[in-house]
Amino acid sequence: MDMLVLLAFIIYFIVVLGVGFYFYNKTHNMSDYVLGGRDMNPYVTAMSAQASDMSGWLLMGLPGSIYLFGMGQIWIGIGLAIGSYLAWLFVAKRLRKYSEKCNNSLTVPVFFSNRFRDDKGYIRVVTGVAILFFFTIYVASGFVAGGKLFNLVFSEIGYELAVIITGFIIVLYTFSGGFKAVCWTDFIQSIMMIIAVVVVPLVALGEIGGGWDTVSSTFNSLVENGTNLLWSGGEPITAIVLLSCLAWGLGYVGMPHILVRYMAIKNPEEVKVARRIGTLWVVVALASVGFIAVIGRVYLGNPAGFDAENVFIQMVSNLFGNSAPIIAGFLYAAILAAIMSTADSQLLVAASAITNDLYNKKGEKKIEDNRLMWMSRICVAIIAVIGVLIALSGNNNIMGLVSFAWAGFGASFGPVMVLALFWKRMNRQGALASMIVGFLTVILWNTLFISGGVFGNMFGIQTFVWDSGLYELLPAFILSLIVGVVVSRMTEEPTEDIKREFDEATAGKFY
Repeated sequence: MDMLVLLAFIIYFIVVLGVGFYFYNKTHNMSDYVLGGRDMNPYVTAMSAQASDMSGWLLMGLPGSIYLFGMGQIWIGIGLAIGSYLAWLFVAKRLRKYSEKCNNSLTVPVFFSNRFRDDKGYIRVVTGVAILFFFTIYVASGFVAGGKLFNLVFSEIGYELAVIITGFIIVLYTFSGGFKAVCWTDFIQSIMMIIAVVVVPLVALGEIGGGWDTVSSTFNSLVENGTNLLWSGGEPITAIVLLSCLAWGLGYVGMPHILVRYMAIKNPEEVKVARRIGTLWVVVALASVGFIAVIGRVYLGNPAGFDAENVFIQMVSNLFGNSAPIIAGFLYAAILAAIMSTADSQLLVAASAITNDLYNKKGEKKIEDNRLMWMSRICVAIIAVIGVLIALSGNNNIMGLVSFAWAGFGASFGPVMVLALFWKRMNRQGALASMIVGFLTVILWNTLFISGGVFGNMFGIQTFVWDSGLYELLPAFILSLIVGVVVSRMTEEPTEDIKREFDEATAGKFY
């Protein structure tokens, strides 16, 4: 059985590595490597954006949370679905046009720098540092998920070795093919993910028998009021908890690995098609994950010592491990697909932050594209090694790592992106102040006002002065937005050249 499962993994690896090497010879310059030459079709763009968004969190972190605490936790998914749709509706097309208008900006930091005429390169430095910091943590969450997957499926492979194997595979095809390889593998992986999350709960429901009413009543007995969206773990959901869950949706306007998908679509007019496809995918995926958690709790029970983040893996093992191991192998590969579809995008963006945004922050160094591409590839490997070390450090809570990194990006870049695209008066000083305040607020809030905060646990510093119960993204986003507006109002207006470019880039219909 192990051999058949391994065969499914090998077939999957051959496909994704083949895609990477196929695009190796089609990557000729930095525009190709980091943005696919702005030549991506709407179908690949949409599926890639959503797959790179969800990561192993979709099949492990979120169902684990619902499994333990009840359906009230699905409000995180509802917030994400709303945020994803609004980002496609209001940001995608405008950013696609504006980024090309701003001297063909290839990355989010370069777009900010060009948008605000940051000749001294301060914005690139701040954004580059934030990207490296939070993406390294985000990538580590993917390696943790991969380690748990391989360790559970192949018990003879230890967790540490499993983390290293996951990192090696991801680096190999990201290293070779760049953005196009990442997007096309994400497209394949998104199909695998959606099949997996739809099929598994339906098969498990058939195994249980009695239909949804039986599952619902049994789940309620295991997690009091668990199937009620207004209850979580037997307690009514408070306004703070509800706001914290919905606040996850704010993160979309600040995620560099998602925003670059908007920038890469070939025709801005095709954003509407991409929006519809992407929204449908994310709604189906998140709803199905809710069913996985509820049905899984009834199907598996709550055995002593069971890691709730492994609920999907254990369901696949019980349903298909003995009777259809090759199917089990492909479903396990779908989990790996979720992990890899995010980690590869993050590695690519983080590498470009070093080569394009820090090393060449003022745009003064005239460096050959081939040299920049190889520098980016080396950076991919280095960042992956750091991510592996974090994953091996003992902090193996996928949900915690993802939520911290998601808040970091959402607060550091989200308010600036909104103001840059919709407010002509926004200037360089406001952008810098907004990013710095968002970055620091997330770290301080996580350290001081959240019990067991990820940042404190990771670096071994004292945490938790007062448990606010509020997800750090919400206060950090609001404060960052306010600071950006106030500082811009208190400093000089943008030049007429910047204002004229804003008017030209934002002219026409965007929704």
